[in-house]
Amino acid sequence: MSSPESIETRFQRQVFPNDYQFVDGVAMHAENGERFKIPPDVIKKYITIDQFVELRLDSPRFSVHEDSPEKCYCESCEGEASKPILRHENPGSLVSIPTQNVPSRGWGEDFWVRITERDGDYCVGLVDNPLYEARLHGIKQGDEILFTVDHMLAIHDIHRQELVLSMESDDLKKLAEWLGSQQQ
Repeated sequence: MSSPESIETRFQRQVFPNDYQFVDGVAMHAENGERFKIPPDVIKKYITIDQFVELRLDSPRFSVHEDSPEKCYCESCEGEASKPILRHENPGSLVSIPTQNVPSRGWGEDFWVRITERDGDYCVGLVDNPLYEARLHGIKQGDEILFTVDHMLAIHDIHRQELVLSMESDDLKKLAEWLGSQQQ
């Protein structure tokens, strides 16, 4: 009898159509600094099953469309962007989201996932938003996807107290230091 495949192995095999892939939040933060904020490692360490995290899916295959402005304002990073990002403010299971008819344009998309499994830095989750670009990347609400903690762009606000209460004292100190550094 063979042992079940690890989340890491399953993640390595996961491929999306049209060169879509998850955006590495750590790399985006390093590239954009404070304009692209992500949760610190000390918080990511405590993310667990049934909590919501935000991910971004994008493809280098698509660029700005001819009828789009060359630069536009990106609410997510609070600055100019050459390619818009579609955004879902909350998980669909928490807030009633009306059906929206948005044409597929190959833009990036931020969305919420509810974690169902975690093994170290590798996670499995269920997509919790209807996605606008599903026709291009093939991911739909309710689909299971695999990702790493580096892909996490945000943790839903409803988990703040739960996360802090679960932290060990050394990590609470690290969190306090990080919070202090954010106010400078």
